[in-house]
Amino acid sequence: MSPHLGAYSDALARTPVLDRFARESIRYTNAFTTAPVCAPSRAAIITGMYQTAIGAHHMRTTEDRVPELPGPYLAVPPFYVKAFPEYLRTAGYYTSNRAKTDYQFGVPFTIWDDLGRTAHWRHRPDPSQPFFSVFNLEVTHESQIFPASPARKGKPLVTDRAKIDVPPYYPDTPAVREELARMYDNIADMDGQVGEILKQLDDDGLAENTIVFYWSDHGDGVPRAKRSLYDSGLHVPLMIRPPSQGFGETGPPSQGFGETGPPSRGFGGIGSRGAVDLAGLKGSVSDELVSFIDLAPTVLALAGVEIPTHLQGRVLVGPKAAPPPEFVFGARDRMDIEYDMMRSARDARYLYVRNFASELPYAGHIIYRNQSAIMQEWFRLQAEGKLSGTAALWMRTSRPAEELFDTKEDPHQIRNLAEEPAHRATLERMRKAVVDWMTRIGDQGLINEAEMIQRMWPGGVQPETAQPYIVPRRSTDAPARQDSMAITAPTEVVIYVPTQGASIGYTTEDGATAKWRLYTGPILVKSPMTLRAKAIRYGYKESAETRIVFTKHP
Repeated sequence: MSPHLGAYSDALARTPVLDRFARESIRYTNAFTTAPVCAPSRAAIITGMYQTAIGAHHMRTTEDRVPELPGPYLAVPPFYVKAFPEYLRTAGYYTSNRAKTDYQFGVPFTIWDDLGRTAHWRHRPDPSQPFFSVFNLEVTHESQIFPASPARKGKPLVTDRAKIDVPPYYPDTPAVREELARMYDNIADMDGQVGEILKQLDDDGLAENTIVFYWSDHGDGVPRAKRSLYDSGLHVPLMIRPPSQGFGETGPPSQGFGETGPPSRGFGGIGSRGAVDLAGLKGSVSDELVSFIDLAPTVLALAGVEIPTHLQGRVLVGPKAAPPPEFVFGARDRMDIEYDMMRSARDARYLYVRNFASELPYAGHIIYRNQSAIMQEWFRLQAEGKLSGTAALWMRTSRPAEELFDTKEDPHQIRNLAEEPAHRATLERMRKAVVDWMTRIGDQGLINEAEMIQRMWPGGVQPETAQPYIVPRRSTDAPARQDSMAITAPTEVVIYVPTQGASIGYTTEDGATAKWRLYTGPILVKSPMTLRAKAIRYGYKESAETRIVFTKHP
């Protein structure tokens, strides 16, 4: 969803919970995602790397409805790339996700302690353990707006269709107004769900020492918003609520941190290892440019976890906060079965869009989106020759190579300034920003997808992570996989995996429901004991399991 909240001055929104939440938070007015659709956006958020830098930019990699497309496949990020909750687990945090993932490279078992429809911070075995919990609220997802959505069946509209402020790029018809009203009804339902989660935090006595993030994957789930690089597709709400009584060395032990929000957002808590006092920022408003590539480093910094140098964003708040950038960037590539390539740069005032495939129409053939009543209405009016003026712009059969908009004077991005001499300097400045950004991150959108897949999956076959070795740390022999080992005294063992960049999990439990711990260093073994290990390189198949029984040497 876009910022359709009362706190963001949307008078039609019925969002009392989030409006109150905003008064307790840092509210960002210029926050943008890196992609206008969920999976590429989530790949960037969870890794702190632009989706175009790690080969996760096509929506989506598992597309298989057209046999001539080169997939399906899973993206294989560079070996050093990890999901940032894995860094939190290494530092001792309990991580949970209810329940969307959609990261383009699969769901490595090493990311989450608890993943599923019931995942919760309440499931951590030690209630004093710091946690990072994500709650994905999907009622505002695009699918929940479609006329055939089971969630809306038989539910009367509450939002007054007559009061809808229809964006000028839409035809103003009853069908369009009804779908937009349904979107507002869904937002109101989501607000109530946020309230339930916040109440759970209060009931557990955790609100005073938990940082809460509220955010959205991308803009509204309606045509010309979702999948578009205009503000309607990239501009999103972001609020960060500091703990009630500070967050530092002199305060109470910190226990939680996380995120919450509409479709595929999150909420929860994370404990800090250092002195981070954000209490003075409560109720503040920031108009600095924010990219969601900044979420990963910000979370790690607030948790007191070292930030890997390959992360491509900045820290937003706290002692390690960095100055805002001049630009934030966005990208659109293949959407479902249709190829495309667009890149954008946004500064405090202007939006620049580069259309690499300018011969394509704006409203491409996206089967999923065609379920939208707005989309069907647009198609109908186009076929009947009844579209004119601004509402006809998005139905054009081709696009200019470059688009430039003054977002202050033209908030809906209708008037393209790219050909106007008065804006030549701005055009050239922002064109250069996009080229420099693409060069700096090694934009993989410039590679044919089939060739990119060949690099990731040689011969079109998914690589498999090597099976782990479990070996005594003091061993001087080449590693070998053994079923059992007799030891005479407590012995440290290491788990070795030959696959570069593999993440390793281990457990001492038996059975399919065993809890897998993230391997971070040598394990002290005492007999009798059974140790199991498996590994995963992101985008690869999970390894075979290694199991060894330690017995006492006679």
